Amino acid sequence: MQFCSIHAVKKQNFLSFCADDATCGAPTWIAKGLTCYCFKRKGSYERICITLTPLQEQRLNRLKHRMKTYFDPSRSDHQEALKALWYATYPDQQLHGLISEQWKEMGWQGRDPSTDFRGAGFISLENLLFFAKTFSTSFQHLVKKQGGKRATWEYPFAAAGVNITFMLIQMLDLDAPKGRSFVRAVFLQMLSENEWAFDLLYCVAFVIMDKQWLEKNASYMEFNNVLKSTRAQLEKELLMEEVLGIEDMPSFDLLF
Repeated sequence: MQFCSIHAVKKQNFLSFCADDATCGAPTWIAKGLTCYCFKRKGSYERICITLTPLQEQRLNRLKHRMKTYFDPSRSDHQEALKALWYATYPDQQLHGLISEQWKEMGWQGRDPSTDFRGAGFISLENLLFFAKTFSTSFQHLVKKQGGKRATWEYPFAAAGVNITFMLIQMLDLDAPKGRSFVRAVFLQMLSENEWAFDLLYCVAFVIMDKQWLEKNASYMEFNNVLKSTRAQLEKELLMEEVLGIEDMPSFDLLF
C-alpha cells in the first residue's frame, strides 16, 4: 500500500510524501496509476493515494470471505465452534445442547444463539472465540462483569460482542467495494503485518467498550451511545503517530 499526503505525514514506516502536487479539489482522481482521495483531517485538507500490495489484497479478500460467511446451525464445523466457545467460557460446566436456556448465561438473547449471528455472521463467533482463547483472563473478567460499579441492567455480553464485530466492519469500511477512509487504509497496512489484526482489534474494542461503560455508569438503554464513543476512541488511537500495529494502541494494555 502506498500513501501520499500534501501535509506532514505520520506513520513513517508506511506513509510518504507525494512527489507530484495535486490539488484537493475533486474528491477522487488518478495519480501515477493510484486511486487518490481528498479528505479533511485535523482542520486541513489532505490527499491519500492507495494501491494494495498482493499480500494486502490477499488478506483483505480472506477477511471479506469471513465476513460474508453466515452462521449455519446445520454445519458441523459451525456447531463445533459454538461448543468451543461455550467450553472456553465455562470449562467446568456441561453444555446440554446447542439450543438451551444455558446460553442466556453468556448473554445471548434467547435459548438459540444462532439467531443472534444474523447481524454479523460467523465471524462474530470467531471473534468471541479468538478473544476467549487468546486473552482468557480479560475475557473471563468481562463475561463475569468483574470490577467497577455495575449497572442493575447490564449489557448482555455475547450480544454485545456481535454488535462490536458489526461496528468494526462499518468503521473500517470493509463491506464497501473500495473504501475511502484513512482509518481503513491504516488498518490494511496493519493487516499486512499481522493476519489477525481484525481479531486483535476486536479484543481491544471490547475492553474499551467495557471501560467506557463503567466510566459513563451506563445502563442497557445507553449501549448504542457507548458503542459510538468506543468507535471514536478506536479511530483516535489508530491514527496516532506512534501506532503502527494493534499492539501499539494505548488501550491494548487493557487486555492485560
